[in-house]
Amino acid sequence: MLKFRLIVFFLVIGCSLAVAQPLVRISGIVYNEEKLPLSHVTVIVLGQLESTITDEFGVYTIYSKSRTFSIKYSLLGYQPQTLKFNERSGARIMQHVTLAANINELEQVNITNKQNQLSNTTTINIADIASMPLVSGNFETMLKTLPGVSTNNELSAQYSVRGGNFDENLIYINDVEINRPVLIRNGQQEGLSFINAELVTKAKFSAGGFEAKYGDKLSSVLDISYDKPDSSQTILSTSLLNTSLTTKRNFKKSFLLAGLRYKNNSSVLIKQDEKGSYNPNFADAQVMYQYNLSPKFSISFLGNFNLGQFKLVPTNRETQFGTLSTTLRLNVDYTGQEIDDYQTLGTAITATYSPKPNQVIKFINSYFNTIERERFDINGSYVFDEIDNAFSGENFGVISKNRGIGSYYNYARNNLNTQVFASEIKVDQNFDSHVFSWGLKFDKYRYDDRLSEYNYTDSAGFILPNNSRNIVLQNVINVENNIDINNYSAYIQDSYSLSDYAELQLGARATYSSLSKQLLISPRMLIAYRPNSNNKILRFTAGVYKQPPSYRTIRDFSGILNINQKAQSSYNASVGYDYAFDAFGTRLKFTSEAYFKYSDRLIPYKIDNLRIKYLANEISRGYAYGADFSIGGEFVKDLVSYFRMSVMRANEDIIGDSYIQNGIIIYPGYLKRPTDQRLNFSIFFQDKLLNSPTYKVHLNALYGSRLPIGPSQTPRYLDKFYIPSYKRVDIGFSKDFLDDAALHKPKFLDKNFNSVILFFEVFNMLNINNTVSYLWLKDVDNVQYAIPNYLTGRQFNLKLIVKLKNKP
Repeated sequence: MLKFRLIVFFLVIGCSLAVAQPLVRISGIVYNEEKLPLSHVTVIVLGQLESTITDEFGVYTIYSKSRTFSIKYSLLGYQPQTLKFNERSGARIMQHVTLAANINELEQVNITNKQNQLSNTTTINIADIASMPLVSGNFETMLKTLPGVSTNNELSAQYSVRGGNFDENLIYINDVEINRPVLIRNGQQEGLSFINAELVTKAKFSAGGFEAKYGDKLSSVLDISYDKPDSSQTILSTSLLNTSLTTKRNFKKSFLLAGLRYKNNSSVLIKQDEKGSYNPNFADAQVMYQYNLSPKFSISFLGNFNLGQFKLVPTNRETQFGTLSTTLRLNVDYTGQEIDDYQTLGTAITATYSPKPNQVIKFINSYFNTIERERFDINGSYVFDEIDNAFSGENFGVISKNRGIGSYYNYARNNLNTQVFASEIKVDQNFDSHVFSWGLKFDKYRYDDRLSEYNYTDSAGFILPNNSRNIVLQNVINVENNIDINNYSAYIQDSYSLSDYAELQLGARATYSSLSKQLLISPRMLIAYRPNSNNKILRFTAGVYKQPPSYRTIRDFSGILNINQKAQSSYNASVGYDYAFDAFGTRLKFTSEAYFKYSDRLIPYKIDNLRIKYLANEISRGYAYGADFSIGGEFVKDLVSYFRMSVMRANEDIIGDSYIQNGIIIYPGYLKRPTDQRLNFSIFFQDKLLNSPTYKVHLNALYGSRLPIGPSQTPRYLDKFYIPSYKRVDIGFSKDFLDDAALHKPKFLDKNFNSVILFFEVFNMLNINNTVSYLWLKDVDNVQYAIPNYLTGRQFNLKLIVKLKNKP
């Protein structure tokens, strides 16, 4: 704690050395000639590499480092406009702009503009990625601060949305669907996600009510774009946990994006209760290249090679838990090791053709091959004691009663090879007041799976009946599965202008799975209404969402496949309200959405850390309802902050489950789903130290209420235990050496770099022991205890991000 205080003290003292000049801020709204706001207008300060885009209300904010400057406003289908400014230092200018239509390109921009307005999505501010303190370093971690999203694991990129699980989320990069590994059990094993944050130019997220053009999952969509950069640049980011090198290049008829990443978070893992030799190494290489063969035709290539290896040689573990009246302690000595390997090779080729200004055709082909291997052979000898928890005297920590002694053994030799091939055609076309879209897609999945694992517990006769002749193995899995799954899907949707203030989108998907042999039809609707004030949007969505069975859902606890499984389905409705307003001397945006989801067919499951164990031979019906709220804006001048809250309830009833108690058959009825996290709250707040624009503080705080859980092998109705609420505060301090507002810049840095930013970060600042899962043991009285597996403790990190100047 003293070390932390000293570091903060020196940072604050350093702030007094900075002499800065305030930036000129220009804000406003961009309209069309009908005085309707235009979204996604590009706004650039010429000659300063400063750029932004307008939001769905047409609002923009941008800054200039000089008093005399020019700003250019441009959007496909409209005539660009350039305005000149000559303002005093630190001025705050309100500048509204009206763009005139370019008749030659008007129909093509209508395609883009209507789809942006009729999208039930949240636009993610990608500028926040670098400044947000994230221990995992993965882009998806940002989603955990969004309304409707919940998590209880900072090491993982996985997330739950409105009562759904990890497998119900769609992720796209440039219209290519991305799949996640299957065998990962915990966040320690999880390396780099597919998304390279440095290559992202746009990101949208929908927590529900998404369009028919997106695929067949129940919960959410993350839509990522890697597009042409504004300028050529090279970016180096390095920290105590990871390193990345990114290059972006613009050419006359093409552009190139390339990135290399490496991650080793052993310094975080060694502070967990389980001590040992951690060696987690993860790396990936990613490249995107697009060439414009003509103004109407272009071809793009996306390639990724991602590999990771997690090695652990555990030595010992000590976990203390319990209550003020009863304190328990588990001590374990280990022998053996764990080695996990993950490799993914992915490629995608997209051909884009625009035969007319009002028509866009895309032909997308992708192939992904993921190889996963698990090797662990670990024996733990444990002593389970009750200790004296007196707060004074010499007996603190002295054993008062032995609760159990014995050993447990875990063994696995698992191999999974997954191959996914997809081919798709997508067409968007404008017809006067309509934007009509349709698409066809074929997916082929190939799984070659070899599972061999077991465990046993020997407690010298206390936990298991003593059998001197035989060792009783538990949870034995020894199967080999080889299966192909083909999915065929199609969608149509029409975006229609009902009036100058109202838009309607109707769509439907049709999907056929070779596994379930079902033809699934999923109609969807979205209505958006914008009153005359232009600072409000009211949305209503309704739709059917069906998820065909996948390899994960058909594989039960023992590895046996239920090939007769049918699709899961959900009926969704939501009402959303967005409102932009001026307060506290700045522009703020409030968003809210209430929703209800009813599912007449679900596949129930249990969650053990990150591992989803499906009850593949069971079905359930369930519901989820709740509301999400968010408010964001520049609460502190020039820095965007967000406050978000979600409330939710998610229950399910497993059809046909029952048990006998006192000779009476009991039907449990509706149970809490494993993702029933009633309350989520998040804050991302940014401020300036000593009111200096070159020194900043970035605070990220998360709270998620408790989650239901039970032993992995017991029936769902016995899941009456809870993982405690998740509470975490991360903070980062940054110094921008080449901030545009700084009067004095180091000459060497100013000559060779466009940007140099140093971060000092404190992960889990309050050092809270968050629980992610449990180890289940019984004592001598046959009472079962849940020994918590804690997540990461307090950790310090240094991070440096530099952008090199491009030499002529």
